[in-house]
Amino acid sequence: MKRGLMSFVLLLPLLAAAAPVDTGDVVNAINALGLDLYRAQSVGDGNLLFSPYSIQDALAMTYAGAAGDTRAEMQRVLHYPADDTALHGGFAELAKELAQIQQDSARIVAGFKPAAPANPTIPVDPNQPVPETDEGPPGRHPSTPVELHVANRLFVQNGYPLRAPFLALVKDNYGAEPEPLDFIKATEEARSTINDWVEKQTKEKIRDLIPPGGVTATTRLALANAIYLHAGWDEPFDKDWTKPAEFFVHGAESEMVPTMSNEEHDYGYLHRDGFTAVTLRYVGSGIQFLILLPDAHDGLPALEHKLTPELLAECAALPPSFVDLYLPKFKLEPPSMALGDQLKQLGLKTAFDIPKRSANFDRMAPRKPDDYLAISDVFHKAFLSLDEEGTEAAAATVVVMMEAAGAMMDENRPQPIEVHVDHPFIFAIQHVPSGACLFLGRVMDPR
Repeated sequence: MKRGLMSFVLLLPLLAAAAPVDTGDVVNAINALGLDLYRAQSVGDGNLLFSPYSIQDALAMTYAGAAGDTRAEMQRVLHYPADDTALHGGFAELAKELAQIQQDSARIVAGFKPAAPANPTIPVDPNQPVPETDEGPPGRHPSTPVELHVANRLFVQNGYPLRAPFLALVKDNYGAEPEPLDFIKATEEARSTINDWVEKQTKEKIRDLIPPGGVTATTRLALANAIYLHAGWDEPFDKDWTKPAEFFVHGAESEMVPTMSNEEHDYGYLHRDGFTAVTLRYVGSGIQFLILLPDAHDGLPALEHKLTPELLAECAALPPSFVDLYLPKFKLEPPSMALGDQLKQLGLKTAFDIPKRSANFDRMAPRKPDDYLAISDVFHKAFLSLDEEGTEAAAATVVVMMEAAGAMMDENRPQPIEVHVDHPFIFAIQHVPSGACLFLGRVMDPR
């Protein structure tokens, strides 16, 4: 009897000891595919935001079930190493390092103890010296530790025969547990369950990730990844210093936008070949916000052409310089993106069953000539808000797979360098020790 077309969905949130595993191959894959997708989406003059980490985390779980030509193709297009241990162990190690950032920042914030409140029943003697406290060094201090949460989940059709080794691999390396759903008889309820899980993992910042029709009665599996970040600056901006300032929207017309400023501060800094790079550390300094600003107001296309994984890696460790920084506040909340066509254009064909009968995910579930799994689409959505206190960001990725049937200032300090971020720029949120881009995008119009 001929089987109908079936599908499964893969959703991707962020995850939060033995000797550390080298994450170099994983970081290269994250940043290289991130730049591939950046260029594929950068046509036009709009803002851009996505999470290379979330997308790769989800696709790596999918790759764990690939075999034959599909596995070879995914390895090439997604920039994966040939060694499975380097890939899956690298993602597991990077998740541990990200979880450690949250713990480290909590200890740092706890170190800035506020002075004890005055007792109104005891008169204050103005002639007595103020008692010393352990508030930390002078200046504006962060009051909230970094919150960085990554989660993975497998939503699988009741009774579908996923292979035990695949389930063990994604559980051990990605923390992804299976949750049974009924895609066949309760398709919309299944979609709602997955979207609700994503919304919860991202503090309600990512809603309706899978659009209507994104899963169907043929769906058999959804591998999901979600990432949530709430991070305060290492030294927050003073809200009293935020003033309207010019921003050359799309590199042309001038508009007044709320612009923050931090003067005479040590930031990572680099000026080279027509652009400036500046890095701002978050609490604990395990993650940072990277700005890549072209010298010319209309110089973003030329800078985008220069972007490489090597440049991103270099920017993870810029030397500090004395900088006066002027940075617009902004909030980006683009709609869900379907990345399937972009991945196909990059060369990911057989994973989408092109040509027919070519998809091979036999390491995920048994493959039969007229009953086998293939990716139907990859959904992604992101959010980012940046202000004086820090950054809140979230993203989620869904790889939808189908069961195919063959038819489908100090005097000694130097004068500060002024950096006015007053025209279109590229940005990234980076994991500092590795250089991995958790988020990547551009701002053409901060309004």
